[in-house]
Amino acid sequence: MTQYWPCYQSLELNKQVVSLFYNTRQKLSYNLSNHTNYKLYVDLLDYNKKKKLFSNVLIELEIMVLDIIALDLTISSIKLLSSKILFDLIYKSLKRFIPKLKYNDNDFFISSSVYLKMISNEYHLLIEYLLIYLTYGSSEMQGYFFVFDYKKTPISHVYILFENLLVQVSDLIIYCVLGQMNSLFNIMNFIKNNDLSNISYFSIRSLSLFLNTLLIQNIIQFYISQPKSIYDSRYNVWLLSSSGLVVKSIYVSRWDEIYLLSKFQLFIFFLIEIQDLILPQVEKFVFIISKIFLYVLVSFFGNTVIFCIRFLLNHIYNNNK
Repeated sequence: MTQYWPCYQSLELNKQVVSLFYNTRQKLSYNLSNHTNYKLYVDLLDYNKKKKLFSNVLIELEIMVLDIIALDLTISSIKLLSSKILFDLIYKSLKRFIPKLKYNDNDFFISSSVYLKMISNEYHLLIEYLLIYLTYGSSEMQGYFFVFDYKKTPISHVYILFENLLVQVSDLIIYCVLGQMNSLFNIMNFIKNNDLSNISYFSIRSLSLFLNTLLIQNIIQFYISQPKSIYDSRYNVWLLSSSGLVVKSIYVSRWDEIYLLSKFQLFIFFLIEIQDLILPQVEKFVFIISKIFLYVLVSFFGNTVIFCIRFLLNHIYNNNK
């Protein structure tokens, strides 16, 4: 039987939030390795460091939610401040994870990287909706277009958003740590001195390949995958499972993000439209040509076989005479 997230602020909502944090903390004992086709910056960490990072983010998430409740922030304030709240969550979690790292918070997130642009385009999906669910219940989600009635929001849906935030914030933290290093050699020294590295990335060559793969992946996701996801009303989320980190896709209306896209990203829309228009016609044409080809082929071989049989029968008949 499907259980639904509480609609309003209540004792039941508080209980569900507590259960959410408890159950997620229990999941950190799962296998945290990434077996998907997508790379993450946290893949650089071994299991113990990754678990520590996720635990630290979870602690800061709990503090953040309690602060929002204590401050009694309104819905409009949450929407207005959600990007800053995300910034604070990343920065405080980073300082908790590596206290001795000297990080200039004035330069935090000031970057032209496609990775951060992609995150900034999706911050409302990443944190804003979740904060509303945790502090005000599903009733305040009226007008947001998920595939279900806001009054009947499955509890599993909130868990999905929560786990996705946990994984992506952890990933952003490692991205920001690496961004502080101005060379591959400095990155290698830093991760070795802080005992961060997964054994798979213990050489400079493997680390270089890992970072370059992520760079190419981020470019493809930003310029191609993100516009396509917006066009398809989909959003990819990272989840904790017993087999490791997995990626799933959920439906959500994303048309309000179109104005954030660049001209090149909008051009992807045009290509998708062309694909949707032309591809079915091409498939029909190929299907018809294939049928004609098969008909001719079968007819040719059929007549050839009949001719051979007749030739053999005539030969046998003549020999019998």
